This record gives sequence, structure tokens and C-alpha cells, in this order.
Amino acid sequence: MRILITGASGGLGTAVVQQFLSENHTVIAVARSWPKPPPRVITISADLTNVSDCARMAQEAGEVDTVVHVMGGFAGGKPVGETDPDVFDRMIAINLKSAFLVFRAITPQLIARGRGRLIAVGSRVGVEAVAGLSAYGVSKAGLVHLVRTLALELKGTGVTSNIVLPSTIDTAANHSAMPGADATKWVSPESIARVVSWLASDAAADVNGAVIPVYGDA
Repeated sequence: MRILITGASGGLGTAVVQQFLSENHTVIAVARSWPKPPPRVITISADLTNVSDCARMAQEAGEVDTVVHVMGGFAGGKPVGETDPDVFDRMIAINLKSAFLVFRAITPQLIARGRGRLIAVGSRVGVEAVAGLSAYGVSKAGLVHLVRTLALELKGTGVTSNIVLPSTIDTAANHSAMPGADATKWVSPESIARVVSWLASDAAADVNGAVIPVYGDA
């Protein structure tokens, strides 16, 4: 299969790329930039919050079987009354608008071929509100709604739409951001990647609109 993976240069994205490479799939890896392209993958540089960049990405990627939207970001750890509107807009753009534009660009070709997988990586905060994380939480809640709406719209087409919700992911970035946290309760990128891989497989053909928790011991 040809697998398109966004946010492919990050800690989780790298694990997802490696998972699909280990299964001998063709991987098309998308990131904002590639100073050092990884081996064995087709790389595309694009700003996925931009409509024209998403259209170009779809054209450069060509025919794909599965889209794994890993791209995301975190900011705005403040109460609603103290959250900068620019931070709120940035979270919506990075975590929600990007997914909308990517799926919008790729879905028509999947429908035309009668088979495909749309898989998003969200966050536990998207279904369990956390005080002080309004901008991030709202953007991830919107992502859940987008994926479930797509699942309804895609019924009968052979294309499925599902989302995986990790708790805190055991990445270098999170260790740096939360040096005092108990990382033994975090979930590994490799564990998430295996769930994503299963959703992309024929075994998951009847799974559509699922919101799958991957919380580890948290």
C-alpha cells in the first residue's frame, strides 16, 4: 500500500513511518521541511494549514491508499480568560484546519477507487476536558467531530475514517516540556503506531467512526 503520513518528522510521526516501512509499504512522508530526508521514504514539504499547499501535496503524492494525519501541536496552557486569541487561532489551524484540508484534498481519489483509510491522531483531551487547556482541547475535540462526520459521509464508499486518542506520548519533546512528570505512565509512540497500522489494514475494514483510546497506564 501507499501510505501518506503527515507530521512525519516528529517523535510520533517517525514511529508511524517506521511501522509502515517495517511492513514493506511505500511511505510518503509530509512535513513542513526536510533538512535531512529520511531513507526509504518519499518526502513532501508543505504547510498543511495552507489550501494551495495541500492541493500540491495531493498532486505530488499521487495515488494513495491510506492517510495518517499525525500533524499537531500544543500551546495555550492557560484558562480561557487568559488565553491569547492568536494562540487559540493557531491551535485550531494546526490541529483542526490542517486535518480538514488534508482529508478534503485526498478523499475524492479514495472514493473514486472505492477503498481507503483516513486515520487521525488526536488526544485524550479531545474527549476529556482539562482545565487550562481550552485552545488545545477545543481543537482536538473538533478533530474528533471532523473524523466522525467523515465516517458518516463515507458510508458505502469503501473508505473509512477513524481517530486514535493517545494520552501523553513518550517523546523527547514531552520529556523536555515536562521534566518532572512520571513518564512510566506515558504511552510509547511505537504502541500508537501499531494501532494506526491495524486501522489501515484489511482487518479493520468494518471499523468506521471509531474513537480509539491509547492511554497506557495514565
